[in-house]
Amino acid sequence: MGLLRPERMTKVGLLGWKDDQERILTVLHDLRLAQVEPLSPAALAELAPERGTETQRTIGDEALRFRGLKSALPAVPVGAPRRFDTLDDILAAAKAVPIDAEVGDLTRENDRLLSEQQATDESLALLEKLSFYPDRLEYLTGESFLSFFGEGDPEAIGALRAAVPPSADAQFLLDPSGGGRCLVSLRRAAADALLRAAQSGGVHLTAVPNLRGTAPEELEHLRARREEVLRRRVAIAERLGALARDWYPTVAAIDEALQVENRKVEIVAKLGAGRSTFALEAWVPSRDVARLESVVQSAAGGRVYFYAVPTEEEPPTLMSNPRGIRRFEFFIRFYSLPQADEWDPTLVFAIAFPLFFGLMLGDWGYGLTILLICLWMIAGFPGAQHLPKFGRNFVKRIMGPEGMRQLAYALIPGCLLAIGLGVYFDEFFGYPLFAKLLGYVAPLDPLHQVGLLLLFAGFVGLGMVTLGFVFGLLKEYFHHHRRGVIGKFGGILFAWGLAFFGLCVLGAKTLGPVTAKGASTANPSFDVALAGLVLGLVLMVVGEGVQNGMMSLIEVLSHILSYTRLVGILLASVVLALVINTIAGGLFAGGAVVGVVVALVILVIGQSFNVILGVFEPGIQGARLIFVEYFSKFYTGNGQPFRPFGAARTHTVSSVSADGASATPILQAPPG
Repeated sequence: MGLLRPERMTKVGLLGWKDDQERILTVLHDLRLAQVEPLSPAALAELAPERGTETQRTIGDEALRFRGLKSALPAVPVGAPRRFDTLDDILAAAKAVPIDAEVGDLTRENDRLLSEQQATDESLALLEKLSFYPDRLEYLTGESFLSFFGEGDPEAIGALRAAVPPSADAQFLLDPSGGGRCLVSLRRAAADALLRAAQSGGVHLTAVPNLRGTAPEELEHLRARREEVLRRRVAIAERLGALARDWYPTVAAIDEALQVENRKVEIVAKLGAGRSTFALEAWVPSRDVARLESVVQSAAGGRVYFYAVPTEEEPPTLMSNPRGIRRFEFFIRFYSLPQADEWDPTLVFAIAFPLFFGLMLGDWGYGLTILLICLWMIAGFPGAQHLPKFGRNFVKRIMGPEGMRQLAYALIPGCLLAIGLGVYFDEFFGYPLFAKLLGYVAPLDPLHQVGLLLLFAGFVGLGMVTLGFVFGLLKEYFHHHRRGVIGKFGGILFAWGLAFFGLCVLGAKTLGPVTAKGASTANPSFDVALAGLVLGLVLMVVGEGVQNGMMSLIEVLSHILSYTRLVGILLASVVLALVINTIAGGLFAGGAVVGVVVALVILVIGQSFNVILGVFEPGIQGARLIFVEYFSKFYTGNGQPFRPFGAARTHTVSSVSADGASATPILQAPPG
């Protein structure tokens, strides 16, 4: 389990007998510890690429067949997982399933009936609206003319009627009830012009179906046919249900087994092959190499040769943080995955982001509201169907359900801190509730002690920038970049020199007389600050060059000052809440009914808007302070995720036991 580093990866190779290949690949699949890679050129020089076989093509065909069967049958409880010891067992079980033809016929018939039912429903809905047309429907369709049913505002229908050219010979029959409905018959050649005019004019047109009787007669026939279709579909569903009770557990198990074999077939293309041997190379977490070797050797009866593969390739990245910290990996992946040989910033993000979020929110009313929203998101948005459609679509456009859930988990610590700080500041939706009810005097008032908060934000910025330089220095050291180490150390000295210099100025300290040696006798801290500034600048220029060193100078200053936005966003929220409460309070004080109603509207809309800002501004700006001001000192990113070969089993028995040992029987050694 890593905290500040991704898991160390080792590239390993194994050489085994072809007779053991199927079993070894099965064990690798079930362990899910190895990202199989194409064979290295050195190994390919001794072995040929593995070729596909007719059996592998059979696996693909059978996998497609059973995936279709599984999707066609209704799911039923499967029960105990099924065991297949060999590929021959899987293929034999697949051939013993005799329901393909019947399931296929039932599925195709059901699809056809479903299409007919949908068309019938549309015709029924249309004919119910055509009650104002008394004649036979066959009169509405001919070789040279078409008919359409139209819906829209009466004014829009009138405009459409005027827009149709006389050459169309259009005949309009309006609904006498005045419901904005009409029937239009015109020449076939003019149909496109009518449709374009209707679309631009806001009239919805539907082609009249080719039916023969009157509307009431056809309604009766269509309803009877719809009942027949529904009865047949119910019978099909019952038959499929009976087949599922008999065969679904078997189909699900065979489907899963074939999917495993299909994944193994995809891996085969990356293997090397000799006359009777095969070779494989893979990235494996270093902590798991011994376990992988032990299980594979057990499965193959000790007939596998394991070896380390020397390589300069960049390994894939596997982050392995503790459970609580792991929630914040979502943000790191959203930004950029770390490379396998650099720092994993998740731990620092997990500490800093909630602190920044809580400080910028700083109100226990807003914090409690956002906390409840987060709990609602984690629960899966129960009752969201009652929200306006615009709100639901807006949420879906931001990110998917799983992303929303991860975001909610990450915001909870910040909300709790905001509640604590809000109680300390006595801020409840911008109102000093405890002061009014209990006479509580807040130890710190954000509006009247801005200087103290800005000083605190400056020290936070200094700490984050320094920590970034420390990680950058260590990264350069481990990569043997001496000038990089010098440059990062210079950045630390310059940042602290700048901080001391700023404190001297803010403290209104005199620089004092300067002695012959150039030292200030009145304020030694100024001398320390000046020495840090000068030495830091020199080291940055030496480590990064003149141009980059001078740019780093400006960057350090701007990045430290950037953390004052922690206070700026807090004050913006406090001031906006104060304005909303002041305006609403004045209207309440007036006592007029209209004023009270307007005040309530202002409070609800204004505070809701401030809650939305309380999610987005602290969230975005808090993440930005880490991504830009902190990451820029050491973080490269663009790592490749570790994608191990394999997937979890549900309906079949794994080849690896619960204790991690091989659960498959050992094959006899091949002859020779």
